Formats: sequence, C-alpha cells, structure tokens
Amino acid sequence: MPDKPARPRVVIIGGGFGGIAAAHALKRALADVTLIDRTNHFTFQPLLYQVATAALAPSDITAPIRWILRRQKNTEVLMAEVREIDPARRVVRIDEDLREIPYDYLVVATGSRHAYFGHDEWEPYAPGLKGIEDAIEIRNRFLLAFEIAEESDDERLRQEYLTFVVVGGGPTGVELSGAFPFIAKKALAQDFRRIDTRKTRVVLIEAGPRILPSFPEDLAAHAARDLKDLGVEVRVNAAVTRVEPDGVWVGGEKIPARTVFWAAGNNASPLGRLLGGPLDRAGRIQVSPDLSVPGHSEIFVVGDLVALVQDGRLIPGVGPAAIQEGASAGKNILRELRRQPRKNFRYRNKGDLATIGRSRAIADLGWIKFSGRFAWFFWLFVHIMYLVGFRNRLNVLLEWAYAYFTYQHGVRLITDVERYKAPTPRMTVAAGASR
Repeated sequence: MPDKPARPRVVIIGGGFGGIAAAHALKRALADVTLIDRTNHFTFQPLLYQVATAALAPSDITAPIRWILRRQKNTEVLMAEVREIDPARRVVRIDEDLREIPYDYLVVATGSRHAYFGHDEWEPYAPGLKGIEDAIEIRNRFLLAFEIAEESDDERLRQEYLTFVVVGGGPTGVELSGAFPFIAKKALAQDFRRIDTRKTRVVLIEAGPRILPSFPEDLAAHAARDLKDLGVEVRVNAAVTRVEPDGVWVGGEKIPARTVFWAAGNNASPLGRLLGGPLDRAGRIQVSPDLSVPGHSEIFVVGDLVALVQDGRLIPGVGPAAIQEGASAGKNILRELRRQPRKNFRYRNKGDLATIGRSRAIADLGWIKFSGRFAWFFWLFVHIMYLVGFRNRLNVLLEWAYAYFTYQHGVRLITDVERYKAPTPRMTVAAGASR
C-alpha cells in the first residue's frame, strides 16, 4: 500500500495572546500544529501590573499552555527557545543543539521587550514590565525599598528609597504610578515603625505633551487629575537623559530615587529580523494585508511584531489586536488547506480602558466615553471575563474584593532578597533571620 501523504505542518512561535488564538483557530485543521514557547505558561499581560504591585499572585494571571490546548488533538506544545529561523529551508532551530523543526506554515507571535532608546545600560536600574519575571522583580524592588528605608538611620537615604519614579505615561506607566500611592498610604501605613509610608513620593515622567496619548485628550486630562489627586507628580514634556543607581536625570535636573521603573517604549523581538521581510524603525515587520511576510506567503506575523497601517493609523500592539491577528492568521492557513482564498486582516477596535487607581478609570468605546467609578467597575468586569480559566477568575475576584474592603494587598512577598539588597550606610540585618 502507498504511504499516506504527510499532513501539513504548522509551527507557532509564542504562547501569548496571538499564538494561542492562532492555535485555537487551527483546532479542526487537518494539519499537525506545534506551538513553541520559552515558558510553559500563558500570561494575561493586562494584569501584570497587579502582580508587580502585590495585588495578585503570579498564578492568578497565568495558565499552563498545555492545559489551554489539552483538547486539541492535532496540537503539540514544546517548551523550547527558538534560536534561528531559516525561511529558505522552512525550518526553525531550537535550543542550544539547534534541533530543526520543519514547517509548511509558520506563525510568529514573539511579542516585544521594553526599549531604552539606545541606552540599554539603564535596564539594571529601571526594569520594565513584559512578563511574570519582570512583575516579580518590580514587586521585590518596590517592597524592599520600604524595608531598607525602615532599617536606615540616614534621613536622606530614607527619602531616596521612599521615592519611586515611573518613566512612560502610557497605560502601564499610569497603572503602576496610580497603584503605588494607594499601597504606601493605605496598605503599608500601619506596618512600619520607623518610617511614615504616607510620605512616599511617586513621580510619573512622560516625554510627550500628555499622558495616555492613545486616548482622547479629555479622558487623558481626567486621568492626569486623578493621578494628582492620588499624590502622583505628573511631569510631561520631560525626557529622561540619564538613569543612575541613585536617581533619574531629566535634562539638568536630578530626581533622587533608588527605585525606578520603565514603561516608555517597546522593541520588537529580534526573531523578526530573520524572516526576510521589510522592517520599520522599531524592528516590526511590515506585513502584507493578510499578515504574511512579503516574499514568504507561508509565514504569518501577529502581535507586537506587526507593522500594518489601517485607516491611516498603525494597528496598536495590544492584547485584543494580537488575538484578532492570531485568529486571522490561523483561519487563513485553514482556508489554504481547504483550497479557499485568503482574507485580508481587518482590526476591529472594541475600545480602550485604563485604570488609574481605586474606583478610578477611563473608558473609550468609540461610541461612548466615560470615567470614574463606573468605568472602574467596567474595567474589572472586562478583565475578569478575559482571564483564562474559572479558577483564575474566582481567585482574582476574591483578591480584588479583599483589597477593596480591607485596603490591603495580600501578596506582599519579597523573594531573592540578596540580589536586590545593596549595603547602605548604618544599616544592619538581624543575625539568624529566617529566609
């Protein structure tokens, strides 16, 4: 008997919003699908800042990729790192041994990392927020700053540790800077004896003329007023010129601060440079209307790696766009397998939301704009509904209810203390302290 013809092979790189959506779209395809990711879990990125601010545990916003795709019999998951892509031979190479995984169709959904605009030396002093590891690092640095201030007898040093600078006035920067005063002035106010956490200073720095430039101007102005009401110093038209271990420079002015967080820009994944397509200045791939790479119609790109202009505007690198792009790429592969023509991608913006703090948020749904407590409850509802799995939804709902009624954040855990805790003058650590 003749051998059965080999089934088409689809490789998806990345287990984020775009990669998972592409895999779901291919669940009934007569093809063998392989999803490759460096980690074993999907992360709900819109709530990363809540892990960073000790409101949620990492497990509340993550789910194993294998569990998400457990019912797709045509799909396998590999926890590996893609090192090379060879479009000519149609293979990806993984891990240190460069083992080859062949493909007939490739979906690249590798996302982005924070950009320091040519100053990568700032990263050790100003971590960004893109993954669970980043969120844990920010949580550690934020909480440890209060511990070091409590131990120090140097008043100047105390104030430097009680000053937090957030660089970047987009949604991530606004959400972080809005959460910090609440924690310092409410959740931690009775926990320390030698410092007054209510004197915590939070500075939000934005190089542009206003924060939240992707939102309508009136909503952005409302958010700026809310931040100021919370005690955040909002500085616009203020470009950072240097970041040091003990402060941030804005022009010729230095803001003394030992804890700085970066939310000012993105760089596309370097894997995009291996695909042979045209790139924009941020390293994103200028794809065809169907999200394929020009000259390589078998390769699709989705998520933060995409540069596609629609209605005169670049499609934003946000979760809803990545989901729609991943689904579109998967469906186009399915159409080709069924010998049907492809369809061009069309992004449908269902609205933009940003939370500023407790009972404060803004919402732009296109046909209506609103802010305040109702927008905040709407933000809560939308994010609960988009979480993966009933367990995560229940856990997050309970944690939010606990925080709302008690003014406490329940995940104030500092890990890997020695990595972050630099010696400070006249500071002692109790001998025999438990680890």
